Amino acid sequence: MIRPDPDLWWCRTHAMLPTPERLGCSLVRIWWGGRNDANQSHIGWSLIDLERPDVVLETALEPELAPGRLGTFDDNGVLPSCVIHTGSETRLYYIGFKPGGTTRMDLFGGLAIKADGAAAFERWSEAPIIERCKVNPFINTAPFVVKTPVGWRMYYVAGVEWVHKDLPRYNIQIASSKDGLNWQRKGRVAIDFEPGENALARPYVWHDGEMWRMWFAAKGEAYRQQQAVSPDGLHWTRTDPPGLEPGGDEDSEMIEYGVVLTHNGQRIAFYNGNDYGVGGVLAAVEE
Repeated sequence: MIRPDPDLWWCRTHAMLPTPERLGCSLVRIWWGGRNDANQSHIGWSLIDLERPDVVLETALEPELAPGRLGTFDDNGVLPSCVIHTGSETRLYYIGFKPGGTTRMDLFGGLAIKADGAAAFERWSEAPIIERCKVNPFINTAPFVVKTPVGWRMYYVAGVEWVHKDLPRYNIQIASSKDGLNWQRKGRVAIDFEPGENALARPYVWHDGEMWRMWFAAKGEAYRQQQAVSPDGLHWTRTDPPGLEPGGDEDSEMIEYGVVLTHNGQRIAFYNGNDYGVGGVLAAVEE
């Protein structure tokens, strides 16, 4: 559905991590990450009408967020994770990449903010908003943030170990905040591993009016989309998978990074398939 474009310098390959921003009525801006000739991810967007989710109305000609300055945590790539409107600003929580030393990579969560009427996003900090700490000494990334009556809550991917330099293990944990900017972490796990799994990725969380719901990707041999429910957003129980199964040419091997929107009573999923989005963002409509 959303394809990388060899004619656009910032997204020659890949369209990763579809991240929705509802704009009103049936219009949605899908944020995603594309890679340049140096294999560095940049964040841009495509405009979609949920009445025809297979048609792209517009795609950004330039990225909205590029890698950070040399030496910062995101100097080798950025990917979107969550977009929230609050007050008079839009917050883009994102993933920052940096090559590792003894391990293949470092991944941390960052934040960029655009004030209403502003031309561009500005980093809230050049440092991660979820850096290493006592309870999270490894990677901390993919922040998904919700605002609740008692404050802000973040669901994020937290490394628990490196099996070897190319294989991290990570689950999904919870952080809290009074302002959505400064975060407290106590190592509280939202979703933990089941037998055979080594990676739990990309939490996507919403409240359906009765329960909190989460989509996430779980990897054993390959990624598959999973889901869980919670009465309070803190205690989670896995349920049956959402029904996205490998089958087409572009998702025959893996399905990951899914999000789901409801329009006129119908659920529409946006996700990545084989090779982590090398072919683009795919869409599936509930029958």
